[in-house]
Amino acid sequence: MRRLGTGIGWRPEIADAVERMPGIDWVEVVAENVCPRHLPESLLRLRERGVTVVPHGVSLGLGGADRPDEGRLTALAERAEALGSPLVTEHIAFVRAGGALTASPRLEAGHLLPVPRTRDALEVLCENVRIAQDALPVPLALENIAALFSWPGEELTEGQFLSELVERTGVRLLIDVANLHTNHVNRGEDPAEALAALPLEAIAYVHVAGGFERDGVWHDSHAHPVPRPVLDILTGLAARVAPPGVLLERDENFPEPAELEGELDAIREAVTVGRAAEGTVGGTARTPALAGAVRAGGVGVLARPVAGVRERVGVAQTAVLSSLVAGTPVPEGFDRVRMGVQARALAAKRAGVVAKVAPELPVILGPGYRETFLEYARQRPMRGGYRLDALDFAGHLLKLGRPAGAGARRELRDWWLHRSGPAPRRRGLVERVLRRGV
Repeated sequence: MRRLGTGIGWRPEIADAVERMPGIDWVEVVAENVCPRHLPESLLRLRERGVTVVPHGVSLGLGGADRPDEGRLTALAERAEALGSPLVTEHIAFVRAGGALTASPRLEAGHLLPVPRTRDALEVLCENVRIAQDALPVPLALENIAALFSWPGEELTEGQFLSELVERTGVRLLIDVANLHTNHVNRGEDPAEALAALPLEAIAYVHVAGGFERDGVWHDSHAHPVPRPVLDILTGLAARVAPPGVLLERDENFPEPAELEGELDAIREAVTVGRAAEGTVGGTARTPALAGAVRAGGVGVLARPVAGVRERVGVAQTAVLSSLVAGTPVPEGFDRVRMGVQARALAAKRAGVVAKVAPELPVILGPGYRETFLEYARQRPMRGGYRLDALDFAGHLLKLGRPAGAGARRELRDWWLHRSGPAPRRRGLVERVLRRGV
């Protein structure tokens, strides 16, 4: 696997700082946030300097019951080619459910949700990975996710699940040590045991990020400093295998550049300490046996098709997602308290992201925006991406004759028409609304 070195997640808010940071070997960019034909100048300058750029997808949902969407795969492939990337990455998660497969309404989570560690789910995931590998021009690596809840009746440990996935598909792994810490707090999974069971020889690179604990639940926020337990897990991983790359993720509440550079230094030190201790911990990297797979051009190909399991996985995932976003009963066997925490977290994230993609809405609605949106979210599950959600939210309010003030209602109507029509109606609307909120 190509050595990447030390990197940081590129975000527009810290683009200038990233360009000036010493010792940055590579950056990762959220794939859905860049356009291949209009790449940010900052990314182009980094590429010209020889900095590797890796697109990191968040919406493919390879752990979902449906086959991967061709349009999303094409978009991910275009970004990899435009950025000259050596690989692309995604997540072992599902992000939507329902639809034709289950003859039920389509539901969007707007977030990465855990797949059950069952034989059925593994069958579906393996075939979806193969489909994605065939469509992508570079190797694919998949990330383990953080989870607030567990599925009942799981048949495999995470190590067994990931090992068989690697053996049957040849996919690489993106190991997020912050997510291992999250799963330790939220699901009682021992990080050391998890590392010992993982197929570490398949690692493409490693994620490191911060979060916070509230009421006994760890939230993987990517908006807080990296805590010592996460760095300790990184050290434990580095004692077992030399990670090809390590990357710091930060998505919100960006600190001063000096603080980010300090976190990068702490990450380098954690890896150095781990490498010095190599051989002092149990377990060594091993080569996948690729049992049940046929090697073709360096990519694992499934030796048996998925038959009849997509519907079962789809029904189960739809029931879970519906309970989280549509208020239906929590399926039997799930922790209702944890599911409630997850449902509130999804709604809060939804309100926050809509405020980012449509910053005019909090200005038009004023201090009541958040509560108004949460009230809407309890009644209306997402049916598409966040931009569509913003339009649906505005349209919903207008149908109800809200907001109460005629001026605000007129501005909301103008904003909705400006965004939803075939062409923008009034170019100065967005700037005028935002100026009013300053």
